[in-house]
Amino acid sequence: MVIKTDELPAAAPADGAREPSSQAGGKGRPGAAGEPGRGQRSAGRGGWTGPSGRVGSVFAGTAAFPPRRAGLHLIGPPPTAALRVKLNLRLPSHVEAKNVKIKTIMVAPWPTSVLGLLVQQGMCPAYMLPLTFPPEPYTVREARIHVRHVRDLLKSLDPSDAFNGVDCNSLSFLSVFTDGDLGDSGKRKKGLEMDPIDCTPPEYILPGSRERPLCPLQPQNRDWKPLQCLKVLTMSGWNPPPGNRKMHGDLMYLFVITAEDRQVSITASTRGFYLNQSTAYHFNPKPASPRFLSHSLVELLNQISPTFKKNFAVLQKKRVQRHPFERIATPFQVYSWTAPQAEHAMDCVRAEDAYTSRLGYEEHIPGQTRDWNEELQTTRELPRKNLPERLLRERAIFKVHSDFTAAATRGAMAVIDGNVMAINPSEETKMQMFIWNNIFFSLGFDVRDHYKDFGGDVAAYVAPTNDLNGVRTYNAVDVEGLYTLGTVVVDYRGYRVTAQSIIPGILERDQEQSVIYGSIDFGKTVMSHPRYLELLERTSRPLKILRHRVLNDRDEEVELCSSVECKGIIGNDGRHYILDLLRTFPPDLNFLPVPGEGLPEECTRAGFPRAHRHKLCCLRQELVDAFVEHRYLLFMKLAALQLMQQKAGRMESPSTLENGDSLSSESKPEDPPGPEAGSEEEGGGASGLAKVKELAETIASDDGTADPRSREVIRNACKAVGSISSTAFDVRFNPDIFSPGVRFPESCQEEVRDQKQLLKDAAAFLLSCQIPGLVKDCIEHAVLPMDGATLAEVMRQRGINMRYLGKVLDLVVRSPAREQLDHIYKIGIGELITRSAKHIFKTYLQGVELSGLSAAISHFLNCFLSSYPNPVAHLPADELISKKRNRRRRNRPPGAADNTAWAVMTPQELWKNICQEAKNYFDFSLECETVDQAVETYGLQKITLLREISLKTGIQILLKEYSFDSRHKPAFTEEDVLNIFPVVKHVNPKASDAFHFFQSGQAKVQQGFLKEGCELINEALNLFNNVYGAMHVEICACLRLLARLHYIMGDYAEALSNQQKAVLMSERVMGIEHPNTIQEYMHLALYCFASSQLSTALSLLYRARYLTLLVFGEDHPEMALLDNNIGLVLHGVMEYDLSLRFLENALAVSTKYHGPKSLKVALSHHLVARVYESKAEFRSALQHEKEGYTIYKTQLGEDHEKTKESSEYLKCLTQQAVALQRTMNEIYRNGSSANIPPLKFTAPSMASVLEQLNVINGILFIPLSQKDLENLKAEVARRQQLQEASRNREKAEEPMVTEPEPTGAPEDSASQPQATKDPSSPSLQG
Repeated sequence: MVIKTDELPAAAPADGAREPSSQAGGKGRPGAAGEPGRGQRSAGRGGWTGPSGRVGSVFAGTAAFPPRRAGLHLIGPPPTAALRVKLNLRLPSHVEAKNVKIKTIMVAPWPTSVLGLLVQQGMCPAYMLPLTFPPEPYTVREARIHVRHVRDLLKSLDPSDAFNGVDCNSLSFLSVFTDGDLGDSGKRKKGLEMDPIDCTPPEYILPGSRERPLCPLQPQNRDWKPLQCLKVLTMSGWNPPPGNRKMHGDLMYLFVITAEDRQVSITASTRGFYLNQSTAYHFNPKPASPRFLSHSLVELLNQISPTFKKNFAVLQKKRVQRHPFERIATPFQVYSWTAPQAEHAMDCVRAEDAYTSRLGYEEHIPGQTRDWNEELQTTRELPRKNLPERLLRERAIFKVHSDFTAAATRGAMAVIDGNVMAINPSEETKMQMFIWNNIFFSLGFDVRDHYKDFGGDVAAYVAPTNDLNGVRTYNAVDVEGLYTLGTVVVDYRGYRVTAQSIIPGILERDQEQSVIYGSIDFGKTVMSHPRYLELLERTSRPLKILRHRVLNDRDEEVELCSSVECKGIIGNDGRHYILDLLRTFPPDLNFLPVPGEGLPEECTRAGFPRAHRHKLCCLRQELVDAFVEHRYLLFMKLAALQLMQQKAGRMESPSTLENGDSLSSESKPEDPPGPEAGSEEEGGGASGLAKVKELAETIASDDGTADPRSREVIRNACKAVGSISSTAFDVRFNPDIFSPGVRFPESCQEEVRDQKQLLKDAAAFLLSCQIPGLVKDCIEHAVLPMDGATLAEVMRQRGINMRYLGKVLDLVVRSPAREQLDHIYKIGIGELITRSAKHIFKTYLQGVELSGLSAAISHFLNCFLSSYPNPVAHLPADELISKKRNRRRRNRPPGAADNTAWAVMTPQELWKNICQEAKNYFDFSLECETVDQAVETYGLQKITLLREISLKTGIQILLKEYSFDSRHKPAFTEEDVLNIFPVVKHVNPKASDAFHFFQSGQAKVQQGFLKEGCELINEALNLFNNVYGAMHVEICACLRLLARLHYIMGDYAEALSNQQKAVLMSERVMGIEHPNTIQEYMHLALYCFASSQLSTALSLLYRARYLTLLVFGEDHPEMALLDNNIGLVLHGVMEYDLSLRFLENALAVSTKYHGPKSLKVALSHHLVARVYESKAEFRSALQHEKEGYTIYKTQLGEDHEKTKESSEYLKCLTQQAVALQRTMNEIYRNGSSANIPPLKFTAPSMASVLEQLNVINGILFIPLSQKDLENLKAEVARRQQLQEASRNREKAEEPMVTEPEPTGAPEDSASQPQATKDPSSPSLQG
C-alpha cells in the first residue's frame, strides 16, 4: 500500500514549475513501489517510494521532514478488497496537519490479520487505523536537508530573501491593505461595514500634492517583525565528526544559541538529534543532560527552549494563514530596486550555499552537475501528438528552461566577480571564456576582430541580444530535428555576458572542422549541407526567409536558407544545431547607409539613412509580419480591382497595367495604416481580412479555370507587391542583402534587385505606417503606457525598434493633438534620458573595482539626479590600501579594473554626455544642461527617473526619503546603494494549447457568450497551471479575465477570489509597482466595493493612486479613471468634500486628454453634479449637469437616452433648488417661527454608486431576455453584411490605392452593447 502525502513546506516551490519532473534529462527515475529491498529515492526533493510491505510518503517541494521514509507498519485488508482507507495520520508536531493532503492510496497485498478482518467485516471503521512513524536512520544528506528545512520554517515570514533576490522569492504587499485574506474578511465584516470608517488618505495621495515619498512603496508588514525563535543556528566548527565518532553514528554537529542566551551543541546522529557536552573551545561528544534523543530537531529545541516552543507555534500558525501565492517561488527571479535597512543575521544555510557550489544539493543528483544541453534538447524531443503529450513536453521545457536561466544568471555573476577560472587564462581579460556548471560564458567584447566590419565592441555588445531574438524565433517555430542552444544574456556591473549550453564535442574540435553549414568569416568561406537546407526550408515560410544563393571565396555558388553567419554544427550526439542567429531578420536600411543606394522619399524626408554605431540593425519580427500582412491586403485589392474591370469588359492593355504596377509600388508606403498583424487591436482589421479571404476564394476559383487573363491578373498583382512566386502571394526576405562581404551570383541579379526594393519599402513602411499608427493609437487611448517599460512594449508590438524613439517623439511634438499626447511625450523623454544615462553608466562601471562600487554608483546617481552642484566621490579609505603596491597583473577578473577615473565625473559633464548620447543614438535634441532644467522643461519627476535608471541597470537603493533638491548636500551617500543585480534576458517558452483556449475564450466573451467564454478560460487556466506552475504572467491575465466574467455574471465572491490571486501574482511576477499591478489593484477595489468591503476598497484605490504618482505622476489619462473611482466610493460613504477634490481632478484630466466635448467629460460633469446635489449646493450641481447635457446633446442628439436622462436630472435639480430657495425665503420672512417643510437631501444608495462605478470601469449590464438577444445578434449580423456590401461597391469604384476604413465608426461601437469592453485594461493577451 502506497500513500502519497503532499506538504506545502516553507519556501517550497509547490508550484508545477518547481515540482520534480522525472522527465528532465531522464535522470532520476523513481523506484517502483513494492520493489524488494530498501526504498528507492525518487526524482523529487525528499520524496520516497516505500519498500515492499511499507508505506512511503512522498513530499513534494524542498524537504523530507520525518515522517521520513516512514515505514508505516500497517495492517490492512486482503488484496481482494479494493478498499479506500481513510487514515488517521499521527503527524509530528511541526508538520501542519492541514497542509498534509493524502493524494493516492493504492492497496497492496498486505498479510491478513485480526485488525484487517475487523475492518473488512465493518466492525472497526477504516479511518480508525492507527499509523505510526517508527524512526528510520538518518544519513548526512538527510540530516542536512532536515536542518535546511527547519531553517526554511524559521525564515518563512522573513522577506530578506525577496529583498536580496534569491531563490525566486519576490515581494507582495496586498495583505497589508486587505488585512489578510479577502474571502474570509468579506464574510466577517459584512454586518459591520457601515460603522464609521476613516477615509482620509495621507496628504501625499491627495490631488495636487507635490510630495512623492518613497517609503510607502514598501509598507512594513506586521508579520515581518520577526518572532525570534533562536538567536543562532549554525554548523559547529567541530565538523566533520572524527572517525571514531562516525562509528558511533555521529553525522554532524550544530551550534545553537537559544533566545534565552543558552549556548548548546547538538549532535545529529543516525538516530536523531541530542545535546552533547562540547563548548566553543572544548570537544566532548558525550550526551549532555537532559539526555533526550529526538527524531526531529524541532522537538529537541522545544524541549530546551520555552521561547522557541511558544514562538515557533505562533510562527507556524501565521505561516499557514498567508496566501499560498505569497510563498510560492516565481519561475524567474524578480529583483526589487528598493529595500529597507535590514539586520544581517547569522545563517548557516546561507553561508554554506555561498561557499559551496550548491550543485550537489540543488540539482538532486549528488556528485554530478547537470548536463544542460542534454536536458534542453531531450525535453524538445518529447512526443507531441496529442494534448497530454504536448502539456508534458511544454511543462518539461519550461521547467528546464527556468532552471537553466537561474543557473546561468548565477554563473554570469560569478564570472564577473572573478570567481570562475577562465579556460584560456593566458589571454587578455576581454578575450577570456569560461565554463561553469556545464554552461559556456563569453563576454560582450570583439575578440580577434570578429566584428571589425560591423562596429567592433559596439556590435559585439549588440550581437548576443540579436542572437537571443533569433533563438526565440526558431524555438517558437519548433521544427522537429533542428536544435538551438540554451541562451541567456546577462548584463551585470557594466559587462554583458552570454551564457550558452555546450554542444557535445564542440570543445574537442576546431571551429573550422565543426561547421558544416554557413560561414565562420562573414561570407568569405561558405558551406551548405542538404539536411540543413531541408530543416531550414521548413522554417522559411513562417519566418519569411528566402532560400537564396551566394558566392564563396572560390566563386562557387552555395545555396543557403538563412543568413551566412548562421552556423550549422552536428554535435557528437548526432543532433543538428544552429547557432549565431544574429541576422535572422533582414537589415534595417534606415540605419545602414549603403553607397549608391537611395531610399524612398518617406525615409529621406525623415532624415534617413543615418549611420548607426554598428551595422547589425535588424527589423523586428513583428514589423516583418505587419509588412507582409499589409502587402497581402494590397495584393488582394489589386487582384480584385483588375478582375472586376475584366468582368466589366474594361480590361486595359498590358502596357498601361505595367504602368499601374510601378505607380502602386511607389504609393504603397503612403497608404494609411491598415489593419496590421503586429498590432494588438485587431478589431478594425477583422472584417477587412474576412473580405480578403472571400476575394482570395474567388481568385482561386478564377485561377483554377484555364482562363489565361485571370492568371495574368494574378501575375501582375504578385509582381506589384514583390511576391517571389508569380502564381500566389508569397513575400519573403533575403537576410544577406546589404551584408558586408556577401556576394551574389550573376544569375540572381534580378532577384537581388527586387529584394533590395522590398527592404527599402519595409523601411519606409515602418516610418509611414507603423509610427503614425502608434501615435494614432495613443491619441485614441487604445494603448495607455504608464512607464518606460510599457512604452517600449507598445513600440515593440508594432515592430518599432527603440532606436526610433526620437522619431516617435518628433511625431508627437508635430501632432495636431499634441496636448492629448502629453503623457506619451513625458514618458518618451524620461525613457530617452534614462536609456542615454544607462549607456554612459555601462562604460562608467567597467572602470570601477569592486571595493569602490557603492561609492561609484552613489556618485553617478548624485551627478544624474541631485541638485547639489559639485558632489565629491569618496574613494576607498586610504588606510586600507596596502603599502606594497602590486605590479598590475595582466589577467584580472573582468570586474576588477583598477582606476579611479570615475571619481572625476561632474553633473555638468554627465548631462552634457546624456544630451550628446540622445542626439547621436536617438537623433533627438534635449534642451537641458542639468537635471533641474530637465525636470522643469519636460515636467518629469526625479523619483520616476530614479526608478527607471535603477530598473534598467539593476541598482538596489535604500528605502528612505531622498532630498533630491537640496543644494547643500548630495542626495545619495554610498550607504544608500545596497546592491547591484543582474539584468537578465532569456527566452520565454510558451504554453501554446493553453494560449489558444485563452484566445477562443476571449473571442467568445466579445461575442457575448459569457458562459462558454468562462468555461474556455477556466480550461486555459488549468492548462497554464499545468505548464507554468502556479505563477506566471499569462496566468495573471487569465485570472483577471475570469474575475471580470464572474463579476458580470453576479458572482462577487468568485470575482474577488480570482482578482485577489491576480493582484498577488502581478506583484510577485511583474513587480510591486508595475503598471499592470496598478490595474489589478483597481479591479480588486471595484469587486471589494461590490462585496460591501468599503474601507478595503478605499485603501486599495489609495495604493493604486500612490503607485501611479510614483511611476508617472498625476497628469495621466489613467489618473482620471482612478480619481473617478475614489470620488465615487467617497461619495458612497458620504465624504462629500473629499470626494469633490478627486472628482474635480478627474474632470480636469479627462478634459485635457479626451477633449472638452468627449462623452467621458460629460460623465465626469454628471458625477460632480451628483456630489454637489448631496451637499445641497444646487447652483454648482446645475452648472455641471448643464455642461454634461450640452455635450450629450451635441454628440448624441436630442433623442438619445443619455440626453433624456440628463434632461430629467436637470429638471429634478431645478425643482430641488426652487424648493430650497422657497424654504430660505420662508426663514428670512418669518424668522424662527417659520413652518419649514422637510428638505429631501439624497444620500447616495450603494446600488447607485456601484452602477456608476461599473459605467466608468467599462462594465455594462444589459438586462435582455433571450428573445432580445437573438434579435440583437440578427440585427448586428445584418448591419455587418450591409456594411460589407457597400464597402465592396465603393472598393470597385475607387482607385485601388486606398485602404479599407476600420470597421464600425466610433459611434457604432459606443452604442453597441459590449459586455466586457475594458478601456482601462491593457490587452489581455498575457
